[in-house]
Amino acid sequence: MTGFGREGRFALVGLAACSAAFIVARGAQAWLGLVPCALCLLERRPYEAGAALAVAALVLPRAAARAVLWLLVAVLAGGAVLSAIHVGVEQRWWPDPVPSCAAPDFTGMTMAQRLAAMPARPAKLCEDADYLIPGVPVSMTQMGLAYAVCVSAGIAWLLVRRPGGRR
Repeated sequence: MTGFGREGRFALVGLAACSAAFIVARGAQAWLGLVPCALCLLERRPYEAGAALAVAALVLPRAAARAVLWLLVAVLAGGAVLSAIHVGVEQRWWPDPVPSCAAPDFTGMTMAQRLAAMPARPAKLCEDADYLIPGVPVSMTQMGLAYAVCVSAGIAWLLVRRPGGRR
């Protein structure tokens, strides 16, 4: 068991960071009434996996915990990539990559078929940004990108840094 040695402390940092990201996303949904799109929901997966990896790193021996922490960095970097893709969709640099993000195509259907094909609850388009502060052009997705990059880079820096402050 790693206890709270170096790897244990890094695992706690990873667990706190992943949990905070997930709590903020759920909180924005529950308390601010923001409706997540399909990409938003997909962007939560790396944080869920990251929290599980951090917990695993807490209970594994030191060498295995270190490997799991590097995997955590990779998972969070993947989360940054998902956020970057979403930022591109919001900025309309490229089309939505997730089929459920696009508006349904009802061409060639009768009105009854259209009504039957409509979802009970309309989906939010991935290109519709949710802004944290009205008038400030920083969306939840852009904040998620910055957060994922900072957390993954921070944990990677901690892992390569030697005790005593030297590399």
